[in-house]
Amino acid sequence: MKIDSYPDGEHKPLEPDEQVLREDLAVAFRIAVEMGWHESVGNHFSAAVSADGSKFLMNPKWRHFSEIRASDLSLLDAHDETVMEGENAPDPSAWCIHGTVHRTNPDARVLFHCHPPNATALATLQDPAMKPIDLNTARFFGKVAIDTGFGGMADETGEGRRIAETLGGNPVLVMGNHGVSIAAKNIPEAFEHLYFFERAAATLLKAYASGQPLAVMSDNLAAKTAAEWEPYEGMGHAHFAYWKRWLARVQPDFRD
Repeated sequence: MKIDSYPDGEHKPLEPDEQVLREDLAVAFRIAVEMGWHESVGNHFSAAVSADGSKFLMNPKWRHFSEIRASDLSLLDAHDETVMEGENAPDPSAWCIHGTVHRTNPDARVLFHCHPPNATALATLQDPAMKPIDLNTARFFGKVAIDTGFGGMADETGEGRRIAETLGGNPVLVMGNHGVSIAAKNIPEAFEHLYFFERAAATLLKAYASGQPLAVMSDNLAAKTAAEWEPYEGMGHAHFAYWKRWLARVQPDFRD
């Protein structure tokens, strides 16, 4: 979603069109590199362009996040059973996850799947739950689904269906022994969810590493804290707008 910056500091969301979505998705890939969330030439981000969510943009197979431009993104149809037969077919695991989610969950307009270090380390624990021990960890209380049915590389129909069903209406899916997927209604919110989840995972892992007992909030306090984050939705848009302005100065080719 495009954010226009005004002199008084307000950020007003505008209705997205495909070009804006392409540019913002390209920004998300470039930011992921700056944050160290990328992994070789794998992992995928996608954004729906149709009302029912089934037509979506996604990065092409094996393209490094740092080089992705708006025009590089593939426009795919989740209902097209011939997608994997084409010359420019997407990565099989990407199609399995993103194609299934966009086909079955129209509310997940944006889906980021990656293996950032801290979230992935959390996903390898026998108990990968995000314990509410501070503001950032409590932000996700009641909003994280956990998939413990890891079956190897996600490239089979059943794997994609299970992942999509487990995600449901949650913004975060911790994929046991795998990584994390983030769902949102627009790109800035998906970026902010991923940003804070990775930070929260780092905090929780450091607390575990201390060997001291965790000061886990009560469910009531954690729920209250999570609810107190809701009025800060605009914070994610402002944060994303900052990165988009920064990229426009140093890597303007993302718009190409």
